[in-house]
Amino acid sequence: MMDAKLEMFENRLLKVYKHKSKLAKRQSVSCYRIYDHDLPEFPFCIELYEDKIYLAEYLRRHGMNDEEHEIWLEKCIEKICALLQVQDENVFVKQRKRKRNRLDQYEKNNSTQAFFTVTENGLKFLVNLTDYLDTGLFLDHRITRKMVMEQCAGKRVLNLFAYTGSFSVYAAAGKASNVTTVDLSKTYLQWAENNFVINLLKDKNKFRFIHADVKQYLKTLEPNSFDLVIMDPPTFSNSKRMKDFLDIQKDHVELLNDVLKGLSSNGVIYFSTNFTKFVLEQDKINATVIKDITKATTPFDFEGKLKRWCYKIEK
Repeated sequence: MMDAKLEMFENRLLKVYKHKSKLAKRQSVSCYRIYDHDLPEFPFCIELYEDKIYLAEYLRRHGMNDEEHEIWLEKCIEKICALLQVQDENVFVKQRKRKRNRLDQYEKNNSTQAFFTVTENGLKFLVNLTDYLDTGLFLDHRITRKMVMEQCAGKRVLNLFAYTGSFSVYAAAGKASNVTTVDLSKTYLQWAENNFVINLLKDKNKFRFIHADVKQYLKTLEPNSFDLVIMDPPTFSNSKRMKDFLDIQKDHVELLNDVLKGLSSNGVIYFSTNFTKFVLEQDKINATVIKDITKATTPFDFEGKLKRWCYKIEK
């Protein structure tokens, strides 16, 4: 029975890999998602980071004891390595369960410090497949990042809830006049600074990294401070470092209106959220144009599977 199901998994993986690897090659993409829970019996997310595989197993009731599960997982990894032609030591396995807040992302799972560099659109990013809940580079924002880069020449850019600063790197490479990166985690801010260093972006007068609670930081914004803002907040956060907790459904109107106050007259916000049940309260937001760009910013490897929203909001 196990062998029949494994064959089903093998066939599915081969089919999606053939299709996606062709598209990736055509678009010169070296980091992309291959498989995402396509078959319920194989609840994996499989991502390729150049010559390495990130394999996340979503926890569910599988009815196997620990030893049976271990054997099953090893057989799955064997199939994955063979099909994707990746060495066994280059497969990094992570078990994911539903997290209640983004604070969990700040907590280390391990401390191997296994950082390596990948390239996206000619820019370099540090990735870690072992130590944290996420890898350091959100692959679903590949198109959005390029969009920002193409629009930010000469502009003052603000990246909020910046994580490891990939949007900031794109903005700096796109000749923004200055880039401000804000996050609550010192770990991720340092990671963002390191991403700037490996891209030889070292002008301290132009690039600022601010350790702050975004909700509080936005209250200090002066009018006409920025021309382009990226905001990709967690769905929920109750970090001890915050004065207040964050609930993106309840708080998005206030957050966006605070950003709009600090924008220049033709300013633009790129706002995204992973909250699947999110509803944008458009009539309460003080903007002239709000455009849903979710579809336009969905990369080939996330089509039909994307669980996030993305909006372009113009003052």
